Amino acid sequence: MTERSAPEYSRKGEEHQAGEEICYRPIGVVHSPFSDPGGMPIQSRGGEGIRGTVEVAPEYEPGLRDIEGFSRIILIYHFHRSHASSLEVIPFLDTVPHGVFATRAPARPNPIGISVVRLEGRKGNILFIRDIDLVDGTPVLDIKPYLPSCDSFSHERTGWFPEGDPILITTRSDGRFG
Repeated sequence: MTERSAPEYSRKGEEHQAGEEICYRPIGVVHSPFSDPGGMPIQSRGGEGIRGTVEVAPEYEPGLRDIEGFSRIILIYHFHRSHASSLEVIPFLDTVPHGVFATRAPARPNPIGISVVRLEGRKGNILFIRDIDLVDGTPVLDIKPYLPSCDSFSHERTGWFPEGDPILITTRSDGRFG
């Protein structure tokens, strides 16, 4: 595959096809108290009060300008501890298989995850975060500001997920995915 920059793709109007390789480089890494996926929260709401940091590579530090104005950020990351992918999984919150795209399980064809975390501060290339559900060493692919007016929806269908049940917050990983 030939490496191209994002602007080059935009100018040429090229489209990727399913199965075509796309490469990303991490922009940073998460440091958290979780050395192993077993026992950690399965959603960031379940990690309330748990602190960590995102160490952004120095060359990306200029991209953090003005991030301190946001109380929450969205981390897009690689599930580096997920070993195998499957199109059907038994997720943490159920006992029957579901299609992987109807779950948040890390065992995915492209092991990419998202977490909304509280941003407590910044010192240079280090972001101080709270309310985390990420294992130590998680590679960060991108960071975006969380905007409640754009990112929060109420009264939506939640499929097989138990709506309004605190199980989403209280359930911990049993390590089944890595």
